[in-house]
Amino acid sequence: MAKQNVPELFGSLVFDDRVMRARLSADVYESLRKTIDENAKLDEKVAEAVAAEMRDWAVEKGATHFTHWFQPLTGVTAEKHDSFITPSPDGGVIMEFSGKELIKGEPDASSFPSGGLRATFEARGYTAWDPTSYAFIKDHTLCIPTAFCSYSGEALDKKTPLLRSMQALDRQARRILKLFGKDVKYVRTSVGPEQEYFLIDKELFDQRPDLVYTGRTLFGAMPPKGQELDDHYFGVIKPRVIAFMEDLNEELWKLGILAKTEHNEVAPAQHELAPIFSTTNVATDNNQLTMEIMQKVARKHGLVCLLHEKPFAGVNGSGKHNNWSMATDTGMNLLSPGETPYENAQFLVFLTAVIKAVDDYQDLLRLSVATAGNDHRLGANEAPPAIISIFLGDELSAVLDAIKNDTPYVGKEREVMKLGVHTLPHFSKDTTDRNRTSPFAFTGNKFEFRSLGSSNSIACCNIMLNAAVAEVLKQFADKLEGAKDFEAEMHALIKETIAAHERILFNGNGYTDEWVKEATEVRGLSNLKTTADAMPHLLDAKNKDMLIAHQVFTESELNSRLEIMLENYCKTVNIEGHTMVDMVRKNYLPAIEGYLYNLAKTTSLMKSVSSNVKCNYEISTMERLSELTDQILERVQKLEEVLQTLKGYDTITRTSEAVRDDLIPAMEALRKAVDEAEMLSSEKCWPFPSYGKLLFSVY
Repeated sequence: MAKQNVPELFGSLVFDDRVMRARLSADVYESLRKTIDENAKLDEKVAEAVAAEMRDWAVEKGATHFTHWFQPLTGVTAEKHDSFITPSPDGGVIMEFSGKELIKGEPDASSFPSGGLRATFEARGYTAWDPTSYAFIKDHTLCIPTAFCSYSGEALDKKTPLLRSMQALDRQARRILKLFGKDVKYVRTSVGPEQEYFLIDKELFDQRPDLVYTGRTLFGAMPPKGQELDDHYFGVIKPRVIAFMEDLNEELWKLGILAKTEHNEVAPAQHELAPIFSTTNVATDNNQLTMEIMQKVARKHGLVCLLHEKPFAGVNGSGKHNNWSMATDTGMNLLSPGETPYENAQFLVFLTAVIKAVDDYQDLLRLSVATAGNDHRLGANEAPPAIISIFLGDELSAVLDAIKNDTPYVGKEREVMKLGVHTLPHFSKDTTDRNRTSPFAFTGNKFEFRSLGSSNSIACCNIMLNAAVAEVLKQFADKLEGAKDFEAEMHALIKETIAAHERILFNGNGYTDEWVKEATEVRGLSNLKTTADAMPHLLDAKNKDMLIAHQVFTESELNSRLEIMLENYCKTVNIEGHTMVDMVRKNYLPAIEGYLYNLAKTTSLMKSVSSNVKCNYEISTMERLSELTDQILERVQKLEEVLQTLKGYDTITRTSEAVRDDLIPAMEALRKAVDEAEMLSSEKCWPFPSYGKLLFSVY
């Protein structure tokens, strides 16, 4: 990397604003910018001109194909490649790419999840160019970010509802700003998603069927050392990992992805990458690319990048902190306080709108991060609980209390931190600390939604967050636009909102049993622990009405997404269950039996030499392993019965409840017995690499 000129490298494979300004005519460029910035209708002649320049640029960069790159409801991206070649009269070929091909594609949609929106035989689907997200080159292919819909117009992807939610928030936020005398072109949400991941040796990965099939270890006893010493967190990055990170940065920078921060995370073999903020739909595209490229680059280094939320029991799982804010085209951050938060009325309106939105739609936010993998992570010591609450910090909480109670706010002078070392400068202390247990924390000029799982698309949570805030801003605007005394009405609205929704505000430790009791029994907050608990709330009347009213989803799209998410949950755990059965019957039971045979043979030989030999170790180990073998057989049979029973339910909701209530407990019971057997068995006879090898082999 030292030889690379990073400013020249950055965005070199992206058809970004710099390229468009240089290659497009002034008229075409201005028209396209208006489409991007103001949602103006795209002129077909402009599309034709853009397509020609895009093709020439891509061919110059070595591209031979193009694809409409989209994000179906599988959770990963999709692409179908077509070459630029077109036959020429002389028997050769020419490289062509039309405006029509740029604007619209027609991939087969029959095999993508639709949740009942279409029958399997209804194969037609369309992709439509999203000009707000720049085209890029990947693997010698021009990738054009697109939305994906069915023949009848229903959204079959994550991007379309995300763009709709951004438009809904834009409309309502501009109404509020107009009341403050500010006429802006647009308000956009921005996101900086921090991405956590594990790196393990590929040779060891290939020896673990559970990792290969499910992305997480279904069995495994803890090694003597885990993360107890906190020595891995922010520790020196090992040579093999730093080599991976350097290559990853180069690939991401080529694609214009603002990879900024990299470090070791808390668990052994765990790391994090954080980008600089970008517009939410661009950040979503970039994060999908980041996950893909992480896995590709890792394999070049003989590693595997694990993006599962909980690949190893007993150590921290991986999240994806969603740092969310709102800003105008003029660069004004709507969540940035003024000189003092108390004096900043505009800030307080937007702040209380977010507070009300999170309280009113806490179930939507929870279900937006609900997956089988994330269920293992939420509520553990490295992740926020399933209960949604907001952390504001002491000063901002005091400001809101003063407004609610109509009492003067006595602000503190900004506290200067003294570090006790003369060579270091004094600097001001932030007015909010970081609460690592809070699902939704205010961190100065943004909110950090920490419940999102590491493998998830960030589209889902931002759709719900944008839509919920848009709804509250609409309610505020409806009330304030007709006010005779705007300032008095605004003050009353802020005060009423704080009083009505203070239950969602919590600055304490979210891990304690006392908080769970207070949150659910006293404050009335929801505690949706699993995907099966959370997802059905998507169709609650208040949620449906809001999402449909803001045109984020249609009713049929909502019904389909409930079906798809629950089906994904059931299939994921079902695959895990079958993998456990496969590993136990083919590997674990034979391995334990083999070790028992060796112990019995050794005992017999020792006894034949001398009747005084007690063989306490051999006999006690054989007795316990024999008991465990019986337990394992009994529990694997129970697991097989549950897996068979799941086929008999007639609705996906009932199936998901059985997965939660029957399948997962059966899997946990089986694992407990196998993991104990591992601790009693010889490493040489154990069929799979241990946690110790998996977590520490990279180093």
